[in-house]
Parts: sequence; structure tokens; C-alpha cells
Amino acid sequence: MRLLLIEDERELAAALSGALSKHGIVTDHTMYLADAFELTRQNSYDAILLDRRLPDGEGLTFIPMLRRAGTYTPIIVLTARNEPLERVEGLDVGADDYLGKPFLVDELMARLRAVLRRPPSLTELKITVGRMLIDPLHLSVTVESTPLDLPRRELLVLAALAKRKDKTVLRSTLEAAVYNYEEEIQSNALDAHISRLRKRLLDAGAGVAVHNIRGVGYLLKEE
Repeated sequence: MRLLLIEDERELAAALSGALSKHGIVTDHTMYLADAFELTRQNSYDAILLDRRLPDGEGLTFIPMLRRAGTYTPIIVLTARNEPLERVEGLDVGADDYLGKPFLVDELMARLRAVLRRPPSLTELKITVGRMLIDPLHLSVTVESTPLDLPRRELLVLAALAKRKDKTVLRSTLEAAVYNYEEEIQSNALDAHISRLRKRLLDAGAGVAVHNIRGVGYLLKEE
């Protein structure tokens, strides 16, 4: 899962990004609305976490702007402005949920799962391919009901491939599913993830194979 975090407190943003990474979530962070809008044009996000007090304006103005551009990514407002009328204002302008600071990461995760279950979410909550059932939200993979333990980044690669089964997935798309835009990606990092993932899938009898499409990307096919 990949999120966009729009938050002006750098320490909070870093702590939250780190906590979310433990749940298999890649987080892009910006503190500016203008940059956030450009990021939504360049990337596909499963959800957006939005603060209200930002250096270049009121965060709620971002929601109608994004909707007018044809983007309906779920948005959760995270803010210290948590009076009843302020919550009503946020929900009425189009936020999918509204969470006051401070909050528990477990509660945020529960709210993320809730908004992603609502149509028209673009996130497939569970993916069946080969003998596997993949649950990206809960970071779990089973092979015929037997849990398959995968490192976080290998699981993110697998989920990105499984969502596009039988289709070539560009290297850039896979890297975007695993790394945020601020991370430096080693040239062979993705290939190393794929290599280890292939072995784990083969050993588990997952019923799928990852094929290298030379110079383009990778493709997941059922065997």
C-alpha cells in the first residue's frame, strides 16, 4: 500500500512514516499543498493523510481541488483541530474520515482499512492467485491456508505483481510500490527482492512463477 502524507510537522511525519512502514505501507511525505497536488498527478495512492494547518493554506481546500481533477483517493484528515464543528466541516467538504491528534497508529490503521473497504476504492482488499491468498492490508499471504512468511518489501512486490496478474509490470511501477520517492534505490535492489521472492514461492508450492521481461519489468503467471 502507498500513502501520501501531507503534514507540516517533520518529526511527526517521520515517526508516522516509520510506524506505517511496519504495516507494509510506503509513505510519501510533503508539507505543501502545491507539492501534494503534483504528487497525486505523478503517482497512484491508496489513501491520503491530510493535516489542516499547512504552510501554504488550509488543508481542507485540497479536497475539492483533488476531486475536481478527477481523483477520488480516500482522504483521512489528521489534525489537532478536532472540535465537533471542525469535524463536521471536514466531513462535509468531502473527507472520508477525520481523526484528531494525538491518535494511536492502531486506530489509524483501523480507519484506513475501513475507508479502503468502501467503494469506489481502487484497492483490492484480497487477491487470489495460484494457490495463494494475499491480503495487502493485513500484510499476510497464505498458500492453501498455510501462512507464508515474507519480508515486507517482498510482500509489496508480490502484491503489485498479483494485482496485475498475466500483465507485464514496469520496473518503475514495482519500485514505486516498495520505496517512497525520497529513498535512494540501489540499481539491483528490485532484482534482489525478485530473486528471493521466486525461491520462497517455489519452496512454498505457491503455484505461480515470476518471469523477467528483459529491459521492461516482470510478469506473474499461474503455473
